Amino acid sequence: MPGTSLTVESTSELPAITSISKAAADSGLDSGMSRTQAGTPVRDRAGELRRRLGSVPAPVLCLVSMLAVQLGVAASKPLFGVLGVAGATFLRISFAAVLLLAVTRPRLRGRSPRDLALAGLLGVASAGMTLLFAGAVDRLPMGTAATIEFLGPLAVALVFARRAGHVLWAMLAAGGVALLTLLGHGGSGSGSLDPVGLAYAFGAAACYAGYILFTDKVGAVFRGFEGLAVSFTIGAVVLAPFGAAEAVRGLSDASAPGLLLLAVAGVALLFPVLPYALEMTALRRMSQRVFSVIVSLDPAISALVGLVVLGQVLGLPQLLGICCVVVASVGATLTSRR
Repeated sequence: MPGTSLTVESTSELPAITSISKAAADSGLDSGMSRTQAGTPVRDRAGELRRRLGSVPAPVLCLVSMLAVQLGVAASKPLFGVLGVAGATFLRISFAAVLLLAVTRPRLRGRSPRDLALAGLLGVASAGMTLLFAGAVDRLPMGTAATIEFLGPLAVALVFARRAGHVLWAMLAAGGVALLTLLGHGGSGSGSLDPVGLAYAFGAAACYAGYILFTDKVGAVFRGFEGLAVSFTIGAVVLAPFGAAEAVRGLSDASAPGLLLLAVAGVALLFPVLPYALEMTALRRMSQRVFSVIVSLDPAISALVGLVVLGQVLGLPQLLGICCVVVASVGATLTSRR
């Protein structure tokens, strides 16, 4: 989800994904484009991209964003064997940070310590979510990992909704997770899921919840994509102790390190750069409720991509589990108080 201009309207509503102030976002981006003439060509291209995206229906942008995320995750799996999970994740986030820094050129001078601390917390949450989810996908079917990770935003939504009826949605989601985790995996439904992979997935869910909460705060104090660029940079720094050495070792052992770096850069464009840009554009033109319902389809899309791209076949209990979590998310969103 994008890291700018998201606002939690009240503690009685779903805070996971909320409306964006279009005027504020547009003015922030426009002011960033006019800072220096030297940056005009890059910023003009960014502005042209935003104008083109503006002609695409917002729900279509959301669906393409989710598909890009899952394709990026699937494309990352072959890189894990060469660069390691931490190494591939570190390089991917680093490429995304460099690209966003080049486009936004954020100014930190004059920023309060609180603003910088919020960006740092968002960067830590983003780094943890990305690394832990990559570790989960390396050990679990994509649909299973994505569904468990989606418990993060669902938990935030349920906590802030504060309605007794939402207990039923929480129970339905818990039942879905039980189907996923307790009844094995694969087409036959036999066997057991990797406990380390499950721990990674639940850790990613916790980081996802923190990511949502800090996204709201960072979006309120940074203009345009600047907060996203700063948080990605901090996330790359946080991941460096875990993945830098692994990445260097993988590149050194590779027969064509240049092509390997190019592949990582391409994956970084699929996820996270492209999804963030698409969702940010969509959120300027659609309501929180519609966006939340569409995003609830993410676990199902992940399972579909896992099947088509990676040949991961889920059994009936796992498919039912994914459906339970999706229905719980949609139900919690549609029955929230406005």
